[in-house]
Amino acid sequence: MNSTYLVVMAGGIGSRFWPFSRTNYPKQFHDVLGTGRSMLQVTVDRFAGLCPAENVFVVTNRDYVQLVQQHLPQMPVDQILGEPIGRNTAPCIAYASYRIAQRDPQAIIIVTPADHAVSNEAEFQRVMALAVDAARHHDVLVTLGIHPSRPDTGYGYIQYMDTQSLPGGQLHKVKTFTEKPNLELAKMFVDSGDFLWNSGLFVWRADAILNAFGQYLSDMAEVFEEGAGALGTPQEEAFISEAYARCANISIDYGIMEKADNVYVLPADFGWSDVGTWDSLHRIGQQDENGNMVNGDVMLYDTTGCVIKTPSERLVVVQGLEDYIIAEYDNVLLICKRSEEQRVKEFVADVKAKKGGGYN
Repeated sequence: MNSTYLVVMAGGIGSRFWPFSRTNYPKQFHDVLGTGRSMLQVTVDRFAGLCPAENVFVVTNRDYVQLVQQHLPQMPVDQILGEPIGRNTAPCIAYASYRIAQRDPQAIIIVTPADHAVSNEAEFQRVMALAVDAARHHDVLVTLGIHPSRPDTGYGYIQYMDTQSLPGGQLHKVKTFTEKPNLELAKMFVDSGDFLWNSGLFVWRADAILNAFGQYLSDMAEVFEEGAGALGTPQEEAFISEAYARCANISIDYGIMEKADNVYVLPADFGWSDVGTWDSLHRIGQQDENGNMVNGDVMLYDTTGCVIKTPSERLVVVQGLEDYIIAEYDNVLLICKRSEEQRVKEFVADVKAKKGGGYN
């Protein structure tokens, strides 16, 4: 356990969750699920039995370092890694991995986004322990795949090979990664039985991921290797500013996982959801007898299938709506069909262009 490290990626803006998630206060710092804890806090809590607190690192935008400190007051600031700009997941993971490897070359690194929901915590811990054990004993890059419960077009998919697995037969060699498919393709994937949702959860040894960076993202590896001596010193911030300016904007999936030949997936089912959209919140939230997910002081009449999240100090009365999003936060009210929620990013862009930056 002392050699197991956690990297929480918490730098995104979460614009699909607008207006609740905003540039100055993104969704990872909100109590999205109504638990009394922010998404970031819930994420760190989830891994408490898997690695010690001194091995937990949060990678976030430098603008959010103080927010992280407010939400995780026991975490030393040395464990909060501030990114100067957003550069997708590959530079984020490289930064954390090189930093951890310098401290502990034998480290096993778990990487998680800060916006997941898990309903079965005990099963989650069991599965993660299996993944950590596999990464410790094999030169592999492990990703967790979720058994799909429906043909969802909002997730990426992983196809695996039953015939090639690690000893024990629970981790299978990955055959293909597919980005978010159309509905027809998603149905084919689910019906085939050999596709899983791509959870974005990863486990690997420090040396395995650094070798993968060297092989598949060599320019990025070169940048971090040049300045590795600055990590953990007062020169780190200046080095990272320079490094990110030189790094490509690329995801870990596209940059490494889709190319490497030692990627294995562990199929899992622990009540997982990526809380990335209003529709996902409707799906995992507690619904009333009419299928409404409500968080706020709300009175409903002839209303079904809605997701409503409004300030507790404001009374909201809704009549006659079916399958709508009604969301209010910080001087913005959104009313949108659930079936049109993919347009939220478009709305944010239009608001920024026409109303200025105070609303995004």
